[in-house]
Formats: sequence, structure tokens, C-alpha cells
Amino acid sequence: MAAVRASSGLAYPERFYAAASYAGFGGSPDSSAPAADVSRFQNDVALLLYGLYQQATVGACTVPKPRAWNPVEQSKWTSWHGLGNMASTEAMRLFVKILEEEDPAWYSKAPELTAEPIIDVETLKTELEPAAASASGNGSSLPKTKTVSAENGLLLETQEKDVITEGIGTVGIFDQWVAPSVSAQRPKPRYAHGAAVLQEKMYIFGGNHNGRYLNDIQVLDLKTLTWSRIEAKELSGSLDSSAIASVSPCAGHSLIPWGNKVLSVAGHTKDPSEMISVKEFDPQTCLWSNLKTYGKSPISRGGQSVTLVGNTLVMFGGEDAKRSLLNDLHILDLETMTWDDIDAIGIPPPSRSDHAAACHADRYLLIFGGGSHATCFNDLHVLDLQTMEWSKPKQQGVNPGPRAGHAGVTVGENWFIAGGGNNKNGVSETLVLNMATLVWSVVTTVQGRVPLASEGLSLVTSTHKGEDFLVSFGGYNGHYSNEVYVLKPSHISDLQSRIIDGPVSDTIAAMLPTTDASRDMEPEIEPAQYKKIKEIVLENDDSEPLNIRNEVTVRLVEALKAEKGELEGTLNKEQLQTLRLKQEFNEAESRNIELTKELQSVRGQLAAEQSRCFKLEVDIAELRQKLQARETLEKEVELLRRQKATSEQAALSTHQRQSSGGVWGWFAGSAPDQSGP
Repeated sequence: MAAVRASSGLAYPERFYAAASYAGFGGSPDSSAPAADVSRFQNDVALLLYGLYQQATVGACTVPKPRAWNPVEQSKWTSWHGLGNMASTEAMRLFVKILEEEDPAWYSKAPELTAEPIIDVETLKTELEPAAASASGNGSSLPKTKTVSAENGLLLETQEKDVITEGIGTVGIFDQWVAPSVSAQRPKPRYAHGAAVLQEKMYIFGGNHNGRYLNDIQVLDLKTLTWSRIEAKELSGSLDSSAIASVSPCAGHSLIPWGNKVLSVAGHTKDPSEMISVKEFDPQTCLWSNLKTYGKSPISRGGQSVTLVGNTLVMFGGEDAKRSLLNDLHILDLETMTWDDIDAIGIPPPSRSDHAAACHADRYLLIFGGGSHATCFNDLHVLDLQTMEWSKPKQQGVNPGPRAGHAGVTVGENWFIAGGGNNKNGVSETLVLNMATLVWSVVTTVQGRVPLASEGLSLVTSTHKGEDFLVSFGGYNGHYSNEVYVLKPSHISDLQSRIIDGPVSDTIAAMLPTTDASRDMEPEIEPAQYKKIKEIVLENDDSEPLNIRNEVTVRLVEALKAEKGELEGTLNKEQLQTLRLKQEFNEAESRNIELTKELQSVRGQLAAEQSRCFKLEVDIAELRQKLQARETLEKEVELLRRQKATSEQAALSTHQRQSSGGVWGWFAGSAPDQSGP
């Protein structure tokens, strides 16, 4: 029990963070200690630890209940939601208590704390004041806090630098846009620029300011929130200094990170070329270079979408130099630098520009929103990149309003959409689409005419200390902006993949059920395990009132039981439906066998009839030949008859003449010929 005594000397936050880090939920981001052993945590314990961790770090559950098709997410939500308005201190204490019951020697294996997770420090400070006062005797105290003002009423609360990460990591609140303090000279305000992240640095290129195209490259170090400018030149053909010049200003282009370089594709320029250009920027040499492409290059344009899919760039739509809207589709193979003009099947999206695009599962291209010369869209189109077929799926959840000029980034299976305009005003809602379920939800809403409710802003994502952050810059909503905003999303749509890849895997994996051939996926929580939870939490502890723990635990257990009953009912319905479908399948299969036999019989009859028909055709041909021969014979007989008749008539005439000559000779006085035998 030496490890337990050592840990009990820590104040609640330190004990909790150490326990959470050991259990795999957080703690020190720099920790290299192994995660907890899965075998010592059952499903119910993992669920309870998850709920307590969320309650301690985020607060009461306010997220909507997940859909019934995802029992794991439902169980997690129930575990968290069942805690109600439990204070963070109570959640921390129970988290540590349960962990110590499961593994008394956890503290000897816990990583050393070098930094604490970022939470709402002011709320935590208020809740921990009694605990801090009681712990002052052993030298424990809360870290000092300071408040950094931000625009539009948003506050960013941070701890002193010796206990907190810097840069975008200072943003501790979830699902709220925060304007952090940045240092050095800010870039010129702009919109319709390009943005990309390389190695925790956000590169900004080009854009539009007061109708003028820009060509500068600005860099924001996301670890220090410090701006700097790169004096970049364009390289054409050789390294000779005479071949180096300033890059052409542009706006409405697409900036794509590729390896350790950045690609700029298309965009409007003062003197547009006939075909699209692809440029490459090398941060090491600070040089732009024009990349030679092959195949049929698309016509020049701006406001298009360019999406990186594996080793290819998929480009859709935009507006050409003559302001004609497009809905064509082109793919650039980055390995061969060859363009392909794709003629997809199905009904493509109407022509548009200033839309957003994303790729899901390296297969599906999603197109959302955008505008024409007269209207803005809020439709969603999907292109299957394997079959090259367009579809327009049914969207669920909140109905997104029409918008154009918005920006989007993906985090796991979530697609975040921010900004844009609808021809009347800026759009204030930040949306998220679960690309696997096509369910929309609102992340947050900004108030007033702030840069986040504007067109032409940029949106990128960056990972810092294992956490994802959205970073927005610029935009136009009546005035040009050069503000930076940061949002820390709490939406996690692909939990299982995050668990496998992240340090939490060994702990929360216990709550992921195994697949069984006869059952759908659902977490198993047995009554005996409920009893274990109750015994752990209701164990007499003089530091907290027993009735509070009793009420919380009973409420949680009842909620989990009700959730399990609901899941079992859903499972039974699905099993009955499966049985009905199997029966219908068997009937259909039997019918198919009968039809197959009947088809084979008909085919046999048809073959016999075909053989008989062939024989008849042969007989008919022979009869036709005989008939033709008979007609020929009849003609010959008729000819012979005529010849015979002619001969007989000629003989008769000769005989008559001979007879007639003797009589007339008699009358004429000539004696008949007496000669003869």
C-alpha cells in the first residue's frame, strides 16, 4: 500500500491527472508510461471511468444522445449523462478511488506529471477552493491563473507557462471559437486566400484585399502563435538569378500540403492563362516553382475545390476568367503529374464556385454548398471515386442553411464547416457533418459581424500534444479581417479508430464488445459488475458525504440498467427481423430453384423445337428444288407437245395438197400420174 499512501499526499487535480494518465485518458501529454492493463478493467469499470473523466474535465453532459445503432456510444453517453451536475472535485475523487480499488499499485506505474490537461480553470478553481484550503497544510496549492481577453466576449483562460503548453494548446474550452493572443506583425487583412499546415506552422498565401490580389507568404507558428513573413521568389527553369522573380498575385486558389512542400492550384490572376497552373513552394529554399503537367489540363479558374485523395488531387467546379460557372471534374496524379478529364455517371452537382469539398474513407468525395450568380446552395453531393458515380444522399440532423465562401476541414469522420455568406449576411453557425452517417449538427454559433461569419476565410486543422484544433484566419463580411481564431472540437465520431491509435486504447478497449456471429455489437454489463461498482463507490469515506455518493451511484446504475434493457429490446427486435429476413430469403431461394428448373425445361423444349425447325427448313429446301425441277420438265413437255402438233399439222397439209393436185389435173385434161408400182 506504499503507492497508495504516496498518491494520497497529492491534491485532487494532481492525483486525478496522474490517475487519468495511467488509465490512458490523458494526464501528461509527454508521458511515455504504459497504459493500464486491460485485463484488470471490466466493461462497467471502463464506462464509469470514462464518465467520471468527462465530468471532471468537461463538466455536465450536454451533448445529444447518440443514435440507437451505436450501442458503444450510447453506453458511454449514459455513463457520463448519469452523473448529472456532479462537481469536478467529486468526479476526480471517485475516478481515483475506483482506480485504486482496481489497481492499488497504480501510482508506482503512473507517468510523472509535466503538464496538466487544459480545462476551464476558473470553474475548477472555484470548486477546488475547499480542497485547496484543507491541503495547504502539506504544501499543496492550485496553480495560478491569468485571463487573456479576446474579441466578441470570448475568454481564453490559461495557467502559468511553467505548467501549461503554449500556442494553440492554451485553448482549453471545447466547441467555442477563441481569439488567442498572437505576437509579431499581423498579415494584411484578406479573403479568398490559401492556407495549409506543415509541421505545426500555418502558411498563408495570396488572397484579395480591396480588390487587389496578393502574393505574400505569411507563416503562423502554432506552437508560439507568432507571425512571420517569408520573402519568397519564383524559380523558372534554372537556378540562375536572372530566372528568379516575384510570384504572380492570385486569389481563389487552393493550397494543399504535399510531403514537406505546399502546392498551389488554380486561382484568379490579373492576367489569367488559358490553362490551370500548378505551383510548388519549398519552405526550405523559400522558392516557388512551376510544375510541368501532362494530359489535358483544365481551363483556368478560381473558387474551385481541390481535395487530396491518396496521391491524387480531385478538382471540381469553380468560375473561369469569363465568369462562367463550372461543374467539371478533373484528377491530377501527383506521381506522374498527369491530368485526367473525368466523365462521371449520374447527375452531377449544378455548376458552382466557392463550395467546400472533403474525402471520406479515401473513396467518397463530398461537395457541400457553394453559389451561382443568383443563389447559394445547401445541397450535399457524393461522388464514389471507385465507380465514378454521382449521388445526392438524404441528409439528417439539423438543416444547414445555404452558403458560399465557407471553409471546411475533416477530423476523423467529422467534417467541420465554418463561415460563408448567403447573399444577405454572414453565416454564424459552425457545423459538423458525420460523414459516415450524414448527420449534421451545430458546434457553436458566433454573435455579431465577426470574421467567423464571413466569406473567403480559411480553415485548417492541426494536432498539438495529441489533440486536434481548428484554426481560422481572415475573411470578409463588410471589412477585411486578419484575425486568428481557434476551436478545440469535442466531437469524436470514430471512437474505435482513435482508441486503437491513441494511448487510451488499453483502457477504453475494454468497453468495446467483441463480435459474435449470433448477436449484434453491444457492451456486456452483468448485475454482479453493477454490484462491484456500488461497493467501490459506496465504501465509507469520511472525506465526502455518503448520501451524495449513494445518490449518484444509484442514479448511474439505474441509468445503465435502463440503457441495457433498451439495447436488449432493440437487439431482440433486430433478431426477429433477421429471422424474418432469413425465412424470406429461404423462400426466395426455393422459388429461384423452381424457376431455374422450369427455365432449364423450357430451354430443352426450345432446343428440340429449334432442331425440328431446322429439319423442316431442310425439307422445304428439298421440296423447292423438286418443284423447280418439275416446272422445268413441264416446260420441256409443253415444248415437245407444241413441236409435235406443228409436225402433225405440216404433214396433214402436205397430204391435202397432194390429194387436191390430182383432181384439178383431171379437170385440166392432164392424166394423173400412172407411174408407180
